[in-house]
Amino acid sequence: MSVFVKICGLRNSEHVKAAIDAGADAVGFVFAESVRRVTPAEAATISVNVPSHIKRVAVMLHPTNDEWQEVLRGFAPDVLQTDAKDFASLDVPDSIERWPVFREGKGQPEARNTYVYEGKKSGQGETVDWSRAATIACDGHMILAGGLAAVNVAAAIATVRPYGVDVSSAVETAPGQKDVRMINEFVSAAKAAEKNL
Repeated sequence: MSVFVKICGLRNSEHVKAAIDAGADAVGFVFAESVRRVTPAEAATISVNVPSHIKRVAVMLHPTNDEWQEVLRGFAPDVLQTDAKDFASLDVPDSIERWPVFREGKGQPEARNTYVYEGKKSGQGETVDWSRAATIACDGHMILAGGLAAVNVAAAIATVRPYGVDVSSAVETAPGQKDVRMINEFVSAAKAAEKNL
């Protein structure tokens, strides 16, 4: 089993390249209120050299349809990631993958497709209950997020057995400041954990 790895909250081309070179499968760009927030034009510019097999993910939180359309026009992502209930009010073309976010303790994922499972707040390094996550990871393609780092991602993968893992704050030296070495260490640790599955 191959573990899917997403590096989220990228803000410059150096770190996008670092994620790709390290072996990440997806790169995430935040359009919600955050120290990691970028504009659609910035995301488009820094992701221009992302190979087609790597997913470019627009990460939002309770956007209006107008806000989403602005991201769609200016960035044209491969994937939209936002809270599960947000999709009801958004016009998402069939060409864009939908990754609903389910938060711990707030409803069970019904989707058989890819979804993100994390704590109550995104980007806070908040670890979910892995044993609880493990009970629902068999439903669809769970991307586990929240509190994952190079030092614990192997244990998380062994316990939860998710489809993928997602990291943001744990590959930063300060909020919003990604680090090439930390990105490499995280991806290496996650990919190495595949051997134990």
